[in-house]
Amino acid sequence: MIVMSPKISVVITAHNEEARLPSCLEHVSFADEIIVLCDKCTDMTAEIATSFGAKVFVGMWEIEGERRNFALSQAGGDWIVEVDADEHVSPELAEEIRQTVKFSSYAYHDLPVDNYIGSRLVRYGWGASFGKPAYGGLFRRGIKHWGPQRVHPAVKFDGVKGPSLRHPVRHYVDRNISDMIRRLDSYSTARAADLRDSGSIGSFVNNFRRMIMRFFKCYFLRKGYREGGLGFLVALFAGLFPIISYIKAKYEDK
Repeated sequence: MIVMSPKISVVITAHNEEARLPSCLEHVSFADEIIVLCDKCTDMTAEIATSFGAKVFVGMWEIEGERRNFALSQAGGDWIVEVDADEHVSPELAEEIRQTVKFSSYAYHDLPVDNYIGSRLVRYGWGASFGKPAYGGLFRRGIKHWGPQRVHPAVKFDGVKGPSLRHPVRHYVDRNISDMIRRLDSYSTARAADLRDSGSIGSFVNNFRRMIMRFFKCYFLRKGYREGGLGFLVALFAGLFPIISYIKAKYEDK
């Protein structure tokens, strides 16, 4: 009996990614369809996506969860692979995805992630809102839903989770340490806005406690110490994220 291969859509949301998008698109050419959502882009992101044959949608969204949900709603494939413009799908992962969707009876699968700072692979210490060791990046159409937050929106899946895939997504998360600092500033500003909108920004004591626990978890439990100074910074910034967000929400103007 011949097993028909389900159709695969790749969905990418991007903001001014003309430098990194071409390489990302080259690595997802295995897909039957590519969706690129251009959010507040002022560069050549849309034109580059069009040149690769992607379906391009242009708009302006303030809420990350809303723009991600819109992008997912435009996909027509049976299965969706969601990646960002700074991520690459290797040929080995592409083949594993093709085989998985052909035979899987599950609703979604995690994709492991190899995170790079510059050209260096940093395997240990990620998590706590400052990096992802894995994520639900392969799923059937219609079962993944993002929450209404500006940064790190909550994710809900309808259905049963299957086994994680073996081959990782290559995530070029930061070009250098200055990028890490800029990302902390950007993330905490967006999180502060979410806290103000919620009407409950928390307390200094609670967020100070979270800072200590997050650093401990990333540096010791997730073995960030094995990465030397970079692992220390990953753990430090993961810990600082909630307390800086709280301080911005309390003392900065909207």
